[in-house]
Amino acid sequence: MSSVPVIGVLAMQGAVREHVAMLEEAGARAMPVRRPGELSEVDGLVLPGGESTTMSRLLESFELLEPLRARIADGLPAFGSCAGMILLARQALDGRPDQQQLGGLDVVVRRNAFGRQVDSFEADLDFAEVPGGPVRAVFIRAPWVEKAGDGVEVLATVGGVPGVGDDTARIVAVRQGAVLATAFHPELTPDVRVHRLFVDLVRQAA
Repeated sequence: MSSVPVIGVLAMQGAVREHVAMLEEAGARAMPVRRPGELSEVDGLVLPGGESTTMSRLLESFELLEPLRARIADGLPAFGSCAGMILLARQALDGRPDQQQLGGLDVVVRRNAFGRQVDSFEADLDFAEVPGGPVRAVFIRAPWVEKAGDGVEVLATVGGVPGVGDDTARIVAVRQGAVLATAFHPELTPDVRVHRLFVDLVRQAA
């Protein structure tokens, strides 16, 4: 790999163009991924937001599910935002029984944990490994991490969310090796630091 990593964005749902723009600003060459052949060309992969059960079905339809599982198991760096976090988890609560998981993160996540679309909110988060002050996070029908394994680093939490009913600090960003996930959408703000963190993880993995 050259000093400019090639990072794919799973192009089935979600803010694909926004992720591509952020990755390129962060120093990567970005490309959409829809086919196994395209997956084989990338040094890392972003799984954007969307609807996780629909995305898991599309992965099967496009014959990407097993190749992607295999590449992640073999060390492919991956970054999931919102629905992407759900797909990367080993288990998802409140999902459909036929939903497929990629298993790249030893976490249990809860789908739509913060409520429906009308319960969307923004918050400033202290984000470990991201220098320069708080990260503005946009939560839309967001999950949270219910349980994290011993090998998972918690990078950010949020508490005191309107409508949740308690002040418990909920885990909303995690990392396990070269796999990164956020419950929020960093691609929907001008702040490129989370994408820069992922680009650095891809470089380190090489």
